[in-house]
Amino acid sequence: MISWEVLHPVILDLLEVERNFSGMEEQNVNFSDAREGFLEGYFSTCLRSTKTRAAYRIDLAQLEKHIGADKAVQAIESSRLEAWATAMRSDGYTGVSIRRKFATARVFFAYWLRKGIIDQSPLWRIRLDLARELVLPRSVSPADAKRLIEAAWHDVDTSCKVAATPRDQRFLRLRDLAGLEILFATGMRVGELVSLRLQDWQEDESSLLVRGKGGRQRLAFLPDERSLKAVQAYLWHRTKANLSHDALLVNAAGKGISTQGIAKKITRTAETAGISVRVTPHMIRHTVATLLLRNGADIRVVQEVLGHASITTTQRYTHVFKDHLLATLRACHPNHHLKIDLREQPSGAALTTGEQTIARKPPRRSARVREVAQGAA
Repeated sequence: MISWEVLHPVILDLLEVERNFSGMEEQNVNFSDAREGFLEGYFSTCLRSTKTRAAYRIDLAQLEKHIGADKAVQAIESSRLEAWATAMRSDGYTGVSIRRKFATARVFFAYWLRKGIIDQSPLWRIRLDLARELVLPRSVSPADAKRLIEAAWHDVDTSCKVAATPRDQRFLRLRDLAGLEILFATGMRVGELVSLRLQDWQEDESSLLVRGKGGRQRLAFLPDERSLKAVQAYLWHRTKANLSHDALLVNAAGKGISTQGIAKKITRTAETAGISVRVTPHMIRHTVATLLLRNGADIRVVQEVLGHASITTTQRYTHVFKDHLLATLRACHPNHHLKIDLREQPSGAALTTGEQTIARKPPRRSARVREVAQGAA
């Protein structure tokens, strides 16, 4: 049984929290304090990535600049938020960016609504109806993808069993190769790639446990021997390295590699391969999706591979796939190979088939039509 000496301080703390909360309900809370309170309270109970937290902080700082730090959250009108959207459109923000910032504001006001600080969200009176821009994903051509992978394999020895440290060029070339092969094999985001840990690798299934957006997890498989060989060769050296952390891909300093580090390596490899366009990690993701659809993969499978929460996001790639589909139809459709005689026959003319001549007859009329015609005569 819990003693009173242990329970008493806990009760006092709870009463103090209740008094503070009641005080907030009775007085207006300025936006600056509400913003800091939200960032501290919301993310203490909701698991979100570091990038999401940073984006929320930036969005709310921008909203604070528009509304005013001393403006009470209880006094924010819908018209002020509509003016914010108008200002962003004037500044050249796309509809996607405006929707994302309003999504942050929606979570912010819902948080304080649950806390009882505001009676209703000012966003309830706003309908954000911005047209969605169709931005076709940029991808790498199959020929350039082949050259990029071949360049990454150049001067790489996957059979060497002499342990290399992260500062060795042999280790770094294997790391660059493994990272590129993982991106091409799985289509994962570069942020997901650098977040991988050693324990995420599952040798028996040749798969990686990926932590995607919104805390969603999925398995990413290495479907071919080439990518599997590259990853296994790198992992042999990585597990031999005596590092104090479990990051899968590391830089020359032995720390977890950053997204910028991966992007620089891919850009440099593309330049070595003689590819004229600037290749980014996200272009590789788009390339995987486009080629999967082009080669007959079901769109639901592609959605699972990419980790999209909505099939609508995956359908962006069907616009690119349609170009290939139309080109294939124009080249292979039987209408392009059947020799059809388009000489039209006048009405009532005879059709000649072989040695027979068939006279065209006028269309037959029903009995009712004949009776009406005779009565009219």
